[in-house]
Amino acid sequence: MHFAMPPRKTSQPPPFARASRSSPRRRKQLQFGGLILCGLLLMIYFATLLFSSESDRAPAGTPEVVIVTVLDEATMSEKYRRRIVENRNYYAEKQGYATFFPNVSDYDLNNSPRTWTMVPGVRHAMTVFPHSTYFFSLSPHALVMDPSVNLQEHVMGKKRLESLMLRDKPVVPPDSVIKTFAHLKADKVDLVLTQDGEGLCQGSFILRRGEWAKFFLDTWFDPLYRSYNFQKAEGHALEHVVQWHPTILTKLALVPQKILNSYNLDISSRGGKEVQYRKGDFVVRLVGCELDASRNCEKEFDQFYDEWKLQMAKED
Repeated sequence: MHFAMPPRKTSQPPPFARASRSSPRRRKQLQFGGLILCGLLLMIYFATLLFSSESDRAPAGTPEVVIVTVLDEATMSEKYRRRIVENRNYYAEKQGYATFFPNVSDYDLNNSPRTWTMVPGVRHAMTVFPHSTYFFSLSPHALVMDPSVNLQEHVMGKKRLESLMLRDKPVVPPDSVIKTFAHLKADKVDLVLTQDGEGLCQGSFILRRGEWAKFFLDTWFDPLYRSYNFQKAEGHALEHVVQWHPTILTKLALVPQKILNSYNLDISSRGGKEVQYRKGDFVVRLVGCELDASRNCEKEFDQFYDEWKLQMAKED
């Protein structure tokens, strides 16, 4: 049986074939449309960049530093609270900073120790002052003794912080296997802490605003850690998250204790005389006074308050 052979193809298009879509006119139209599209995309990009930079820019009068101290109306007398506020406000006025004084009752701790409130206190301050750069958390049982100290010059300036950072040092003394990074640069630091002979000192620290800071505070305040019943509550929880969360350790700088956290007493296990307050130190902290029934925080505070008031009267 024979089948008909298909007709041979020819390179000549039939007379009724449509014009090619890639004709010069069509190409010019596509090129013109592409240029318009690229122009629109560039305009959108630059508009987004402009408005985002405007929204990130701090409004005029924004304080660079916010001092955060959580007060406890249930356990502290009105006189004691008033003197704490006076001390912080005087320092803030001298340096152009702001202060923030939440109360323990502002936060639901779900039966956790009251000292935990320092963590949501700082987080709260970050929402009230969304454009401030630094948040200086200071225990209520402490005084700023030298109001001439500017935190940027004293601690947070790049060259200054580089010179202060304790590198390759056990996070929890004396022999923690987890150590601070040896090559961390100051401009990468978002959390500045001190430590004494027993561990990290959460009673005085500086936190730089940003998404990492929010992550750090939320991690620290995790209900799971609050339910662990750590012996030193938020203090031991802080040591845990710093040692076992590399994301947090990578932003941490330890500085010498007396830079932010001199003690009022000679406690050998916590540094002894070397870290005891001397005239000219920035801060004095009444370490552990609220945990020892034989001590009275307010009386110890008054001793340094009187010294501070006398010094301020001379300067004014």
